[in-house]
Amino acid sequence: MSGAAITAAVLTAAESSEAPDGIQLLLPEPYDIFWSAVVLLIIAVPFFRFALPALQKVLDERTEKIEGGLAKAELAQAEAAAALDEYHQQLAEARAEAARIREDARTEGGQIVAELRARAQDEAARIAETAQRQIEAERQQAAVQLRTDVGALATELASKIVGESLEDEVRRSRVVDRFLDELEATTATSGKGA
Repeated sequence: MSGAAITAAVLTAAESSEAPDGIQLLLPEPYDIFWSAVVLLIIAVPFFRFALPALQKVLDERTEKIEGGLAKAELAQAEAAAALDEYHQQLAEARAEAARIREDARTEGGQIVAELRARAQDEAARIAETAQRQIEAERQQAAVQLRTDVGALATELASKIVGESLEDEVRRSRVVDRFLDELEATTATSGKGA
């Protein structure tokens, strides 16, 4: 149909129709419904056949990506939680190990101190014993030397007093021993009296 024919048809329809009233005002004319249905079919068939499946495919892909991203995020979150738990466990183990090492070191230090103290006491006792022995030996040596010197002096003095020579070794020894014994006895009795 040409543009003039359509215009003529519209004019003819307008002249022949009466003015609608009431509910007729809201209802379209049957030819409008027919042609609207035809246009709707022309648009709907390609839309449902081609556009809607493509749109549905895009939406499905986006849904899969979102779900995959959520799954990855959940997996990463679970891995992070597991790593955090492992970190806390390792930290607790490290703290326990450090406490055990400190306690071992403290115990070992105490043992070393006790051992060194025992060694020092043993060494001090040994040094004291050695010094005591050396003092005793020197005292005995001094006593022997003193006895010899005192004996010689006493013999010489006795020789001068008695007027007799005490050159004989046995006699001199006997006189010296008797003199020293008397001297020790006198010293012992004066020490008890005090």
